[in-house]
Amino acid sequence: MGGALNIGMIGVGTISAQYFEAFPQLPGLRVVAVADVNEARAAEVAAERGVEALSVDALLADPRIDAVLNLTIPAAHIDIATRALRAGKHVYGEKPLALDPDEAAPMLELARQLGLRVGSAPDTVLGTGVQTARALLDSGAIGDPVAAAVHWSSPGHELWHPAPQFYYQPGGGPLFDMAPYYLTTLVTLLGPVIRVSGVATRSNRERTVATGSQAGSSVPVGVDTHVSAILEHENGVTSTVTVSFEVWASRAPLFELYGTTGTIAVPDPNRFSDTVQVWTVEKPEWTDVPVSAGYADAGRGVGLADLAHAIETDRPHRASGELAFHVLEIMDAVLRAGHEHRVVDLTSTIARPEPVPLGATPNGW
Repeated sequence: MGGALNIGMIGVGTISAQYFEAFPQLPGLRVVAVADVNEARAAEVAAERGVEALSVDALLADPRIDAVLNLTIPAAHIDIATRALRAGKHVYGEKPLALDPDEAAPMLELARQLGLRVGSAPDTVLGTGVQTARALLDSGAIGDPVAAAVHWSSPGHELWHPAPQFYYQPGGGPLFDMAPYYLTTLVTLLGPVIRVSGVATRSNRERTVATGSQAGSSVPVGVDTHVSAILEHENGVTSTVTVSFEVWASRAPLFELYGTTGTIAVPDPNRFSDTVQVWTVEKPEWTDVPVSAGYADAGRGVGLADLAHAIETDRPHRASGELAFHVLEIMDAVLRAGHEHRVVDLTSTIARPEPVPLGATPNGW
């Protein structure tokens, strides 16, 4: 490849601004063009960011573009990813990887056949928060890991998002929208999951858009809005996970790891950095842990930058399609377990991604 990876961005919705804001810190990436089904919006963003606006077909056919950044809605993820691969482009997309494992598996197989890379958000796990927690856990600071607990909740995205309908359709809900941050972190910290059980429900609460041009309009709900799961990891650790769009207020800890000699409070994996805390039998008080690992000052797109650097240095990339597939299978299994009232065994597995040394920013070569 040599030099920067040329990027074509498909989908210029709300999340695209966060990627554009991070790109100046990632000179190993160069955005060449953007596309969107709303071509007027694509032209507006292109003018604002100093790049070209193309149709989706033209972007996929553009020989300058090495990789497609897929920021479309979840229902379009597989179609865009598959078309990009067939056009000879690497793909990095927003989570979830797909709506279900059955549609994701052929796309990953196509990438393998073509020798192309697939990556997926969340890449927040590559920041200093999760990576410092991992280094602390791996050092034996709390003995052997026994269990983990996650509780993420909110009253719903319609209170802040101007067009929240897709959050309440397949590929959305608290499980597919928010759980990837926490499940990817659990796999990064504790390794793959082998079986799950779960309960998935929804209330009859009416959802109403609270802001923007659609304020006051009703939001149809086509997904479960409160999901609780028990995950059994391959190493014997048990994780309990609750994600919800039904909770107005909570004092539950967000993310904790429990070991034979202590507890680690993991900072929010929806952010790249925050303070890790630890409590141990030897020092029975909460103590802040100095940053010791992770991409410093990371932002959205660091996973794509890691992928670009991995291509250049011929190594596996960390925010991989295979990791995203395992997380997707976990989520699909949780829903099946809840709806069918049974325990579900997983068929996929994944090794923990390589840890990120402190300050090793993939910012050019």
